[in-house]
Amino acid sequence: MSDKLYPLSLSFLIRKSLYDLQHKDSYFGIPAALFFKPDPLSQAHRSVARTLFGQHAQTPLGVAAGPHTQMAQNILAAWLLGAGYIELKTVQTLDNINISKPCINMRDEGYNCEWSQELGIKESYSEYLHAWVGIHLLSHVLGHNEGPGVVFNMSVGYNL
Repeated sequence: MSDKLYPLSLSFLIRKSLYDLQHKDSYFGIPAALFFKPDPLSQAHRSVARTLFGQHAQTPLGVAAGPHTQMAQNILAAWLLGAGYIELKTVQTLDNINISKPCINMRDEGYNCEWSQELGIKESYSEYLHAWVGIHLLSHVLGHNEGPGVVFNMSVGYNL
């Protein structure tokens, strides 16, 4: 498996997302029946929705940072499946270091032993922006009247 990530253009991501929703009732192969459907009128929904960092989150659940959260289509998939909290991959200035993968040392305790970032800073920014735009668009298309209910959390790394 390659450690290279290949971002999609925003126009392709949006076109494919809308086409799949309309014609395949899915998103990148994930059936729409599995999508989280917020219902702000239900007690169950109100009991899980949270305010985190002053922002509304549809659920307190989410995905942890990693290579997968550098890609807009993966962030959208996580949100569609109910992630209200998205931990984005750390952004750092040393974004072109060649590190052998995997880069987590798991002999005894797990710890991150590198400065990896698969995408450059500008590519990361574009992916996060594409995900933000995509989530807001899909929130509207899917009729989420209360908005997307998502919190992006980003850390800046090591020497920032």
